[in-house]
Parts: sequence; structure tokens; C-alpha cells
Amino acid sequence: MSGSKARMKAIEAITNQTAPCNVLNFHDQPADEIFGMNVFSTKVLRDRLPKNVFKSLMKTIEDRTGLAPDIADIVATAMKDWAIEKGATHYSHVFYPLTGLTAEKHDSFLVPDGQGGAIADFSGKALIQGEPDASSFPNGGLRETFEARGYTLWDVTSPAYLMENPNGRTLCIPTMFISWTGDALDKKTPVLRSMQALNKQAQRILKLFGNESGAFVASTAGPEQEYFLIDRNFFFARPDLLNAGRTLFGARPPKGQEFADQYFGSIPERVLSFMMDAERELFKLGIPVKTRHNEVAPGQYEIAPIYETANVASDHQQLVMVTLKNVARKHGMECLLHEKPFLGINGSGKHLNWSLGSATAGNLLDPGDTPHANMQFLVFCMAVVRAVHQYGGLLRASVAVASNDHRLGANEAPPAIMSVYLGDQLNDIFEQLKSGGVKSSKKASLIQLGVDTLPVLPKDAGDRNRTSPFAFTGNRFEFRAVGSTQSIAGPLVVINTMVAESLDYIATELEAMVGNNPSKLQASVTKLLSQLAKDHAAIVFNGDNYSEQWHAEAARRGLPNLKTTVDALPELTKKPVVAMFKKYSVLSKEELESRQTIYLENYVMTLKVEANLALKMGRTLIFPAAIRYQSELAKTCADLKAVGIKFDTNTLDRMTSLVKELQTTLESLESVMGAKRDDSALAEARYFRDKVLPGVLAVRKVTDQLEGLVADDLWPLPTYQEMLFIK
Repeated sequence: MSGSKARMKAIEAITNQTAPCNVLNFHDQPADEIFGMNVFSTKVLRDRLPKNVFKSLMKTIEDRTGLAPDIADIVATAMKDWAIEKGATHYSHVFYPLTGLTAEKHDSFLVPDGQGGAIADFSGKALIQGEPDASSFPNGGLRETFEARGYTLWDVTSPAYLMENPNGRTLCIPTMFISWTGDALDKKTPVLRSMQALNKQAQRILKLFGNESGAFVASTAGPEQEYFLIDRNFFFARPDLLNAGRTLFGARPPKGQEFADQYFGSIPERVLSFMMDAERELFKLGIPVKTRHNEVAPGQYEIAPIYETANVASDHQQLVMVTLKNVARKHGMECLLHEKPFLGINGSGKHLNWSLGSATAGNLLDPGDTPHANMQFLVFCMAVVRAVHQYGGLLRASVAVASNDHRLGANEAPPAIMSVYLGDQLNDIFEQLKSGGVKSSKKASLIQLGVDTLPVLPKDAGDRNRTSPFAFTGNRFEFRAVGSTQSIAGPLVVINTMVAESLDYIATELEAMVGNNPSKLQASVTKLLSQLAKDHAAIVFNGDNYSEQWHAEAARRGLPNLKTTVDALPELTKKPVVAMFKKYSVLSKEELESRQTIYLENYVMTLKVEANLALKMGRTLIFPAAIRYQSELAKTCADLKAVGIKFDTNTLDRMTSLVKELQTTLESLESVMGAKRDDSALAEARYFRDKVLPGVLAVRKVTDQLEGLVADDLWPLPTYQEMLFIK
């Protein structure tokens, strides 16, 4: 089938849809009854374990103490019985390799009984440790290709769950993934290490303020996920979406997002059906999704959860991405998670809301009603400000992937310059601290609506700033630069560790200043906070981060502007960064170097796939359509001339020029791809950024102009207008 026919068939298939998708009965199973039904939760543990075993396991989970070996077999048996009762036949140690994806290997519960039958077996050893082949996962030089052994280790703090399939269920056990030499080959292990480091330093601060309960201080996260939905018929008719996740070609539609009529608008029936179905599946997995709405761009949507402990939130975020894609397919749609699937249309991010707290201390970033007098809050808040200033380049590197380069700095995303937004109330306190002390806080006021039937509304003490990459938003910080395809584990590791380093610095200073005299605490805190406010004022910016003026001002302040992934990734192996991660036992120098190599290789592979696609699509889809239309124009011109009718050849001349330019840009791109180049990871990444990516963009520029000229019945690819607006 020719490209143009495939496109027309796709449109016909979509517009002729009549059958509803996946009708759900929420009356038979209300949402509150299905929430967590597929999770080996605390409630299930309490019901199925002996009291002493349950108590020991909960101590491990809540206080992060060591797991007693003698209870592993008991827990494993209870977990196996629960899973089998619910229809599970296999179990899987689920882990998150450095591909950023989810990995799993399934093993059956059944083992031969030696008498021609089989019994279900699952030991404590099988629960705690598995052995997958580590040779095919990226390791960045940590191991030779022939060295295959790796281990998965049970993360007892993240609950096991069941994944449903029409033919059965699988028990999924969240695990770490390490090499035979003990190096982290995954995203989860450093998250757990960084949480441990953060807790240790936070306890020192709490002890200074008289809180010696020892309750584990955990970072918490609430990642908002943006995504696009298009019909699968269009998806299969676009080789670029199928292979690269984004459109390499596509002219802007006559109508885009300029009216903002999509944002928070009425959700289309088909999309709402998908959302309800996806939420139902997520509820079963105990994932506390709360918000759904239309986003700014046509065809773009968002889902947001309630906050959870960081490592659980990270696991759940991976499940959210998998579930969105799987459920979308059931509804005849494709969920696009790429940061910029459509040029000129808002891209998708993942706003990572981050805080920290404990069962006894509560949220340590909650300012209370009088933040100026809440010295403990100010210490933790200032630690975050200092951390972003000290390690802004590293924070930028944590969101550095090829796909996110298309989004950062665009109108819907924060720039690549890291800065902190504090808001009116906190900024006022910050300025007071710079002057030597703090005496007051701006108070929240009321909004007078002028409508008799409505009460006056409380007004927050400060506005929000959607252009800031790292903004304080009431009782947490929101890191807005995370890409929509990314695991939140990497940013969590960086934030946890750099804040731990800041808390360490502050605790050490205060311990020396206070000594054995607690009465000196307030004066010491005020003095130290005042100095920190002066030292790190450069990182605080409450204005428009998109403006050119801010870029110039940021340069004057000495803030790095790492515009691309290739600029940012070298931050991972800078001496202060290596020293910090080593000091807190989060990542070794070798582990950091391996990650840098892997991420650079991923960058190159991404651009290589896109370049190969541009060449193939340009030659086999775009060029044939262009010369067919050129031939039609030429024939029409010749036929009219033969009968003495004058014909304007401007369109034919332009087509001829563009066809020639298309050939030239394709040949140039092929030449660039075949050129000899330095084979070091960083040098090759720079080459692809500076030579290959511009070559792909040059082909796109010509192709998008051709789309505006070639007859619609000859154009081979579904257009933006069709993909974004036909539901």
C-alpha cells in the first residue's frame, strides 16, 4: 500500500469508529474497594504473618533496619500463597537498568516433586536474591562483555504487587540490580543509598532542635506525568513515531495551541474512557493517582499522584508509564511519552515535587503560619537553596537526554539554567536574612470576589512561577525540568545527595557554634542562615526564566547554562561531584564514569536512529511524493502550453528547487553519517550534536516546505492536523 493510501485508510478507520472501548462497571467494584487489591500491602502482611514476624518486618520497612534472615522464608511463603490464591503462576524480580526502562525475568512457582507431579515453591532465598544475566544491560565499562553475572536484591521497603494479564497474573517484586562486583547497574540502588545519606544528615539537624526520636527521615516525591494520545492508525503510518517516538517531519497545522482551548477543557469521551480505565488499573496497584486534565497542546494530557516515599514513588512512576501505554493500546490509541513529539507544539515534562519528613517531625519543608519564626524549617529550606547553587550543573545533568534537549528552554519548559524560586513570602524572609536577621513574614490575605453569595477566599502568601526550574510551592520544591520519558530515580538521587551534603555542612557548622550550650542555638542559626543567604543569593530568581534578560543576568551571576545533553553530562565526573557521591556512599567514581559513558552512548544512538529514519523516510516516502507532484505540474504546464494557454510556472519552479534541495540535504546527511570521527564517547556525542542533528533538521526544513506544496492526495504521512485533532 502506498504511503498516501495508508494515510487515507488510517483516517477512514478512525472516523468510522462506532464501538465503545472497554466499558467499565464502577458500580460492581467501587474505586475504594479495588485500591491496592493487587498489592502485598501492610494490611495483607498483618493478616498473613505471625505478629512477631510482622513486627520485625515493619521495623525494617519503617526504620530501615536490617532484615532478619530467619523471617525471609515466612514472608516468602505468605507472599507465594497470597499470589497463587489470586491466580499467579510466576514471580518476577522487577528492576530498572540504566536503559531507563523496566526489566523483568519470570520464573514459575512450580517445581517437579520427583513423582511425576509438581509443587509450588518459593523460598526466602528466592525472594531476597535473584540472578539475571547482566551481560546485555549497559554497564559503561564496569564489566567486560563476557562477565555475565548480576544479582537482583529485594527492596523490602517497596511492596510487591501482581500484574494482570488476560491469561493470568505475575507476582512482581521490586528489586535492586547490581553486578557480581557489587556495582550498581540500575536506577533503584542509588536512590536507596541517597535516602540513607539524607536521613543520616537530617537526623543531625533534628537533634539540634531537640527531636531525637530517630524516626527515618525520607524524601518524598509526587511526579506529574504529561503525555500525548493519538490514534494507533496514525501511529503505524508514521515510521518516525514508531521508531523514534517523535515526528521528524511535519508542518505546523493551521490551528495549534494559540487559543489555549485545549487546556483544562472538556475531556473527549474516548480519552476520558481511556483515563478511567488507566486509573482503575493504577488503583489496583496501589498507585494514588489523583488528578487528570487536558494539557495546553492539542492531544496532550496529564496525570498526577499523591506524594509517596521517594523509592516507592519512583517504582510507581515506572508503572504509570507502562500502564498508560498498555491501556492506550486497548483503546486503539498510542500514548506518546517523548518530550517533544510535535515540533512547534508544547512538549511534555514530568514535574517532580520533592520534600522530606518523618513520622514524628512531619513535613520538614512546611513553613507553618509563621515561617520567619520556624527556624527548623528555614534551615532545611536554606539547605536546599545552597544545594542547588553548589550543584546546579549536576542537577541539570540529571535531566540530560537527547529527547529533553528539544524541550528545555522552550516556551513550556524551564531553561537549562538552574535557579530557585522562593515566592513572595519566602523571598522576603530571605532578604531579611541577608540583612542579618528575620523578624516577620508576609501574611496571606483574602480575595474579595464582589459576589454576595460567595464567601471571601484565602489568598496564598505568594504566587507561583511556572518558568522556574526549581520552585518552592508551599511545602515542597518542584523540579520542573525532568523529561516525560525519564525515570525520576536519577533526579531523586541527585537532589537527595546534594541536600544531604548541605545538611551535613550546616549541621557541622551549628554543632561547632552551639557546642554544649543549647541556649546558643537560635543566635547561631540566625547567624549561619544570614551568611548562607548572602553566599547563595545568586541562585535565587523570582522573575521570568524565559527572558533573554535573565540569560544575561545568569551569566553575570556565574550560573552555568548547559544547553545540551553533551554540555551537561561531563558534570557527572567533575571532582566535587565525585567527591560528594563518594563521601555519602551513593555512587563510586567508577559508577559515575559508567553512567556518563552510558548516557553519552544513548545520546548518540538516539540521534543515529533519527538520522537513519530521516534518510529512509526522505528517500522512500517524501522524495517519491514530491517528484510525482512535480511530474503532474510539469505535464499540466506542457499540456496547457501545447494548446496556447499561458501557465504560471512559479509553483513548478519552487517544487523543482525544493526537490533538488531535498536531494542535496539527504546526500549531505548521509555523508556526515559516514564520515570518520573520534570514537571516544564524548567526542562522538559532540559530533552528532554539531553535525548530524543539524543535518536532520536541514532535511526537515525542506520536507516541511514540501508538505505545504504537494497535493494532499499524494502526501504520504499523517499530518499534524490529523494526528492532533482527529480522535
